[in-house]
Amino acid sequence: MAEFFKGIKNVKYEGPDSKNPLAFKHYNAKEKVGKKTMEEHLRFSVAYWHTFKGGGTDPFGPAPVYDRPWDRASDPMQRAEDTLRAAFEFIGKLGAPFYCWHDRDIAPEGETLKESNKRLDHIVSLAKKMQRDTGIKLLWGTSNCFSHERFTHGAGTNPDAHVFAWAAAQIKKAMECTHELKGANYVFWGGREGYSNLLNTNMAHEQDQMARLLHMAVDHKKRIGFKGTLLIEPKPKEPTKHQYDFDSVTVLSFLRKYDLLDEFKINVEANHATLAGHTFEHDLAVASAEGKLGSIDANRGDYLLGWDTDQFPTDLYSTTYAMLVILKQGGLGRGGVNFDAKLRRGSFDLEDMFHAHIGGMDAFARGLRTAQKIIDDGALSDLIKERYASYRSGMGRKIMQGKATMAEMERYVIKHGEPAKRSGREEMIGATGEAMEDFDGSGPVRVHSEIWTAECDQPVHRGQRL
Repeated sequence: MAEFFKGIKNVKYEGPDSKNPLAFKHYNAKEKVGKKTMEEHLRFSVAYWHTFKGGGTDPFGPAPVYDRPWDRASDPMQRAEDTLRAAFEFIGKLGAPFYCWHDRDIAPEGETLKESNKRLDHIVSLAKKMQRDTGIKLLWGTSNCFSHERFTHGAGTNPDAHVFAWAAAQIKKAMECTHELKGANYVFWGGREGYSNLLNTNMAHEQDQMARLLHMAVDHKKRIGFKGTLLIEPKPKEPTKHQYDFDSVTVLSFLRKYDLLDEFKINVEANHATLAGHTFEHDLAVASAEGKLGSIDANRGDYLLGWDTDQFPTDLYSTTYAMLVILKQGGLGRGGVNFDAKLRRGSFDLEDMFHAHIGGMDAFARGLRTAQKIIDDGALSDLIKERYASYRSGMGRKIMQGKATMAEMERYVIKHGEPAKRSGREEMIGATGEAMEDFDGSGPVRVHSEIWTAECDQPVHRGQRL
């Protein structure tokens, strides 16, 4: 069998002092963090569409610029088979346990739905064998109901019932393929489920239709015996002016309105959250507060460019905040950390694919370690506990129990007068400091005008910003 990534060996953990660009500096799969290994916490997944089907396109250059050895055959099904083999080779060498796909990523669309389904069946049978041979698993599958011109005006929200039926049929098959491959989840992303012009849009009708499609999907899940989690991925805009699954709050409200809350969780993507004007951790926290954070798409946007750039995550603050939310809720369960991220247009080499994923995996590994230390230390949780201490006794407790009345509130305020001002201690949270000396493990750090003790998982040099 042909080797696509020649000269690249399996990526290993070599520690923070390693100078090898094809080695992990921080992600040590079997290292225990808390009660689970890094591999169990993070459940890394490689995105099929960006990593193996992406051609380096951007808004000003649609033509592919990459020459991939698995994408050269004249026969589309041969290209699909070659891509599948390349994907499993890459994921195996990277050491990621999962992958994700859209139906049209793994098998090209045919002239008819029957032909498309036949092509899917063929590739799924190959993928099933490769999963068995390698141990690599499917984190989730989904259906591409947005690229083809038939979906120009949406899929489930399309004004044409014929298009709605096509979308339902396509999703049906994608769910069955996900089930066949023992996928842990199935994702719904409304790529064109929104409006571009309100003057020709019946918003209420379109959202009702979307709910009908999701109810059909729930029924089909139960009919085929699929045990995975159904996930919805929010996005506020692009390509439509306004997407109906705008953010976590919007999705939760939608699910509650249409009696679907018990059937779905949310897959939060970092770049989609920032497009909505939120931080990644905000949308994570909103979903988690409802017990509905199911999985994440790990990437980042470029604040200067503005659009959905899907860059690999490297911000350690962001990964730490994300892992704090995830750890506090007890992990992602059947979900994982999927790298819905792509190489920049100028990154031509196959080796660049490894550099990008290694960087993202290391960033989340460091975020995981730091988040666990913050939890173990307890200072942040103590601060939060103290901030809300007034609700643990007296009138506060009565309010929490739902036993207080407006009249009682009035009498309480008249009796006790103006409340005391209490600091939120914001200057103690998320601060940066400067190392006062070289140290390994722990040492003194100047934060504003104070001396603090910092703990670090790698050597620190005097003057280094922490």
